[in-house]
Amino acid sequence: MKAVTQEEFGSPDVLQLTDVDRPAVEDDEVLVRVRAASANPWDWHFMRGLPYVARPQAGWRRPKNRVLGSDIAGEVEAVGKSVTRFRVGDRVFGFVGHGGFAEFTSVPEEVLGLMPADLDFEQAATVPLAAMTALQGIRDVGGVQPGEKVLIVGASGGVGTFAVQIAKWIGAHVTGVCSTRNLGLVKSIGADAAIDYTQEDFTEGSERYDVIFQLAGTASASDCRRALTPKGRLVLSSGDSKGRYIGPMGRVIRAMLLSPFVGQSLRTLSVKRSRDDLQLLGELIESGAIAPVIDKTYPLSEAPEAIRYIETGRARGKVVIAV
Repeated sequence: MKAVTQEEFGSPDVLQLTDVDRPAVEDDEVLVRVRAASANPWDWHFMRGLPYVARPQAGWRRPKNRVLGSDIAGEVEAVGKSVTRFRVGDRVFGFVGHGGFAEFTSVPEEVLGLMPADLDFEQAATVPLAAMTALQGIRDVGGVQPGEKVLIVGASGGVGTFAVQIAKWIGAHVTGVCSTRNLGLVKSIGADAAIDYTQEDFTEGSERYDVIFQLAGTASASDCRRALTPKGRLVLSSGDSKGRYIGPMGRVIRAMLLSPFVGQSLRTLSVKRSRDDLQLLGELIESGAIAPVIDKTYPLSEAPEAIRYIETGRARGKVVIAV
């Protein structure tokens, strides 16, 4: 089968389309014929092996996993003898971690869900990691309640576009922070207001928010606190950083050290695979409450270019790889 593989850490140039053996299927696994995958920052971090703090998971000298691709959508090709939830031919999607940039991948039954009936494979592939990050950040870590004011930094990105819609579904008043060219997009998916970060610094404004969900930018927790209400919550998921050793973790560590000494809550998000959350997201899509936003689609042979584009930080919504 065809797969995009890497033998060393580095730029997208280390990714090569090669022929590899079709993966075996363990008793609790499902063999999926991958029809589409989506590219995430998760993938380029593992591709580059950066920041270095991630090397225990990524591999010390060489990649532990030769095939990237954390999100997939496809059809069940075969099932292990212990699998009970899926049958051959089922349309499935899920956050699989690795192995998605290939014609077939074998994954544990628990990480998959049935695709929403109204989505095609490319749309479904955008959902698992990005939408689960948005859901868990807004609902669980942020604890957003109806009527609260929510600021989403990085509202036009893969996670941000889902976060805007999920916060609106809960009933919050949502403001998105994005670049000039994305103001229209952010408002079109439901944001009540949008801030152009090239013209205005939200940390210096007069508006105060109950929850700030930071998905991009370099504002520190101390800076963000100025835009929070006295009992507001800051949720840190990512953000930009050029640090090769700990990357955005430096910002997270400083926030954790500061949190016990201030009235506001400074929280970090660690996304967890959840079959229940995947099912809920499917239901929200089928009800029309949320919808995927796709910027570009690349063929499998151009997966390096998809990752290169993700690294620019300019993707509007999700970047998809058709297999």
